[in-house]
Amino acid sequence: MKDLFAKLVGGLGVCLFASCVSHSQVEPIESVISRGLDRAAEQAVLMAKELEDKDGRLPKSIKDGKLETSNCYWWCSGFFPGELWYLYEYTQKPELKQYAELFTNRLEKVQYVTDNHDVGFMLYCSYGNGLRLTGNERYKDILVQGARSLSTRYRETVKAIRSWDFGDWEYPVIIDNMMNLELLTWAGKVTGDSTFCNIATNHANTTLKNHFRPDYSCYHVVSYDTISGLPEKKQTHQGYADESAWARGQAWALYGYTMMARETGDEAYLQQAKRVASFLMNHPRMPEDKVPYWDFDTPDIPNTTRDASAAAIMASALIELSQIDQSDKAGDYLAYAEAQLRSLSSSEYLAEAGTNCNFVLKHSTGHFKAGSEVDVPLSYADYYYVEALMRLKKIVE
Repeated sequence: MKDLFAKLVGGLGVCLFASCVSHSQVEPIESVISRGLDRAAEQAVLMAKELEDKDGRLPKSIKDGKLETSNCYWWCSGFFPGELWYLYEYTQKPELKQYAELFTNRLEKVQYVTDNHDVGFMLYCSYGNGLRLTGNERYKDILVQGARSLSTRYRETVKAIRSWDFGDWEYPVIIDNMMNLELLTWAGKVTGDSTFCNIATNHANTTLKNHFRPDYSCYHVVSYDTISGLPEKKQTHQGYADESAWARGQAWALYGYTMMARETGDEAYLQQAKRVASFLMNHPRMPEDKVPYWDFDTPDIPNTTRDASAAAIMASALIELSQIDQSDKAGDYLAYAEAQLRSLSSSEYLAEAGTNCNFVLKHSTGHFKAGSEVDVPLSYADYYYVEALMRLKKIVE
């Protein structure tokens, strides 16, 4: 850890600031981390107080200037409970633990959901973090059942988990789905049932084979022929165009393959994560503050919206990648993530206490072309921002 942190310090001049800025002007990273987590904890408690008496509701975004919530079946339902668990881990305050338990319990029915591929997101971020911090056996049982439910969406001829049940696609698989595999790898290890891990690795292998372009950017949606198992369409749904690089999709790819490298030790996944990282870190249209525009190929750049959620996901993934990779690139990954977290922790993106409908980050983009969740806070932006800060905190301590 200390050697890697030394690499980080050495890389700051390249990745963070111009040479004319003296070290004395740079806020210590420990201060950035504390400030971000303290603000997140303050906002999370305010959010929890607002929603604790609203039965089953969970924060989603802001719509028409007001807090927008969802029930437990929305794909983002697990992020706020997961954020609360991380913030309890940080503060050790009983109040945050109580709120984490309260909002986590609102997702209990999700363990039986079979019509949504995001069961992994919904349960592993919430119950997974709860189990990690408390050892609650009930949480483990719910997670295992959730993994069983998620597994029903797998088809052997395609060797991937079906994403959506809507639209004209025969068997759509989206890059986001990589994020749901961690629930399966965990379940395989806990239960000893290799089926879970086999599904996860098959899905990761199929996605690696078919989702990526020669430059290691990725498609959002690949639809498969269910008889031959071959791709029939490669498209976008939330990006600018079928051949564009939708920012959050690239971040999902980076995080997904980094996670699978950690879970399996497979060198192919590590190399893919590094290739995606290189695509993102060296992209000519990445803004100076390293918070990407919603799509790298929209012709409206620079007069278009950013996606803070993509930066938060990317930062969290790069921090983990820096711990897995043994090459001289590890320090670069950590330095880049630090630069992103410094930006997200600035007044441009970090909300003042009591504002932003009590979300932590501003300026995320959900579905730009549909006019949905454009330049607003999003629950998953907050979750991955807090996760990234917690990951960095453990390294610099």
